[in-house]
Amino acid sequence: MHLIIRSAAMVVASALMLSLASGTAIAASAQEEANRKTVLAFYEKGLNQKDADAALAYVGDRYVQHNPNAADGPDGFRKFIGFLREKFPNSHSEIKRSFVDGDFVILHVHSVHEPGNKGRAIVDIFKLENGKIVEHWDVVQDIPENPANSNTMF
Repeated sequence: MHLIIRSAAMVVASALMLSLASGTAIAASAQEEANRKTVLAFYEKGLNQKDADAALAYVGDRYVQHNPNAADGPDGFRKFIGFLREKFPNSHSEIKRSFVDGDFVILHVHSVHEPGNKGRAIVDIFKLENGKIVEHWDVVQDIPENPANSNTMF
């Protein structure tokens, strides 16, 4: 029995070493990491610094918005950032984690409009083409005052 377990463990270890050597199983590709950096820079410039023009440097020739409250294109993004700057000048979004899958970057975000409030949990999904953001989806959920469990949303 010990021989079977030891043999199985060796097979698993060998497979893991091969996948590590090829870099495919664990590490994201160079393009995926570049996509992640693009989205993180876009988010920081746009959502936190509220500098729409600096953020739009990371956007492609088209910007398709799937949030029903925001318009497509650079002008739609500028209007959204203008709204944030006017209504919530102290808002801040903290990226808790990011995921990359090819041309898609997904962010798990804690967004707070005003210091002291609980904020919202957001999942943002970005599609990139040729290293530029071309589409955006999001799912937004308020953080409740009295949650039904003691787990956090992050």
